[in-house]
Amino acid sequence: MADFAITLWVWEQTGSATALTLWGFFYQLPRLFTSLFAGILVDRTSRKYLMILSEAVAATTTLAMLGLHLTGQLAIWHLYVAFCLNGGFEKFSQLAYRASLTLLVKPEQYVRANSMDTAIGYASSIVAPAIAGLLYPIIGLGGIWPINLATFAVVITVIALLKIPQPPPEERPSAKAESREGMAAVWQEVTFGYRYLLNHRGLRALLLVTTLFHATLRLTDLIYDPMILARTDGSSEALAAVSSIAGIGGVTSAVLISVWGGPKQRVSGMLTGFMSAGLAKIVFGLGQSLRVWLPSQFFSSMSFPLILGSEMALWTLATPAAVQGRVFAAHFLTYELATTPIALIAGPLSDRVFEPAMQSSGLLPTIFGPIVGTGPGAGMGLLFMLSAVFCFLVGVLSWRLPALRELEKTDRQQPVAHSPHSC
Repeated sequence: MADFAITLWVWEQTGSATALTLWGFFYQLPRLFTSLFAGILVDRTSRKYLMILSEAVAATTTLAMLGLHLTGQLAIWHLYVAFCLNGGFEKFSQLAYRASLTLLVKPEQYVRANSMDTAIGYASSIVAPAIAGLLYPIIGLGGIWPINLATFAVVITVIALLKIPQPPPEERPSAKAESREGMAAVWQEVTFGYRYLLNHRGLRALLLVTTLFHATLRLTDLIYDPMILARTDGSSEALAAVSSIAGIGGVTSAVLISVWGGPKQRVSGMLTGFMSAGLAKIVFGLGQSLRVWLPSQFFSSMSFPLILGSEMALWTLATPAAVQGRVFAAHFLTYELATTPIALIAGPLSDRVFEPAMQSSGLLPTIFGPIVGTGPGAGMGLLFMLSAVFCFLVGVLSWRLPALRELEKTDRQQPVAHSPHSC
């Protein structure tokens, strides 16, 4: 609800895709630095406390933004500062959460568990935009943020009451490794995840393929809201409708995969998801109204529980539990390095290149105007479509990587310890 309301508020203030996409840039920027050390902390300290710390920081920044808004002093740069703080600390929570799944479920249930995880975000997308779209004209940000603060209190309480296991002692780093001192030892710890990936041919291939796909997907995510708002004259109802249908598609797929258990060939499941998401997003980029956006968004969202469930199962099963924090940190740092520049250029690329080009009398409108239009949002629609084509091609071409197929054998050989308190 808060994210949706902030999107509407920023668009009302600026009408600029750049202003909205910079939100993503400032959110990702600190993660480049925290990712270097987050994996070490996740493997060595209480994962529960790291998750609580992340939620507490987010609650504090929300309270500060509420105070600024109520006193009439809130500016867009204040939001960027808040996103920067939240993004940095959320990396600790994200890694702690992912690494904890290994100790909570059995290996054969990883695809199912990760698919259920995606259902959480999609389920909120069904109702949150509709409620926020209804409440925002009435109570504004000043009324939605207190609701957000109440949810933080619930989340922190629930996490505090849960028993979240750590890796068993026999899987923790050795006493000799723990006692090493000096900068060389710190560097060894910081670079451990990358050294592990470099020595694992299958995970190197997985890192390459998933980074290419998700980095390109990030571009479509960043221009998603401004494209819809530009094509609908700032309609919050249209944006809420598309967001809600995304939630319905995601939950539908997550429930089906959770019941099914997911594909046994996880690489095939992931790549099939890449291609289906790419195709659906190509249609979405070509669309100019809800008549096209709603069905294409539904099928696009249905692909992601399959993608994320299969992908995270591959990472989890091929990585020992005691080092997952550091290896996953290297994985996510690579993603941040690839996507942070995209978050910086997506807005200017839309506002200053594609939008003016599609509303001119040049070559692009002649070629693409008949399929994406030439009015406001057409340039972003073209950029969205081209990015989706690349996502589809990543899925197609990755079938030819034999190193990916090695993961199907590796994950079956990887022993994974489980907590006696598993779900």
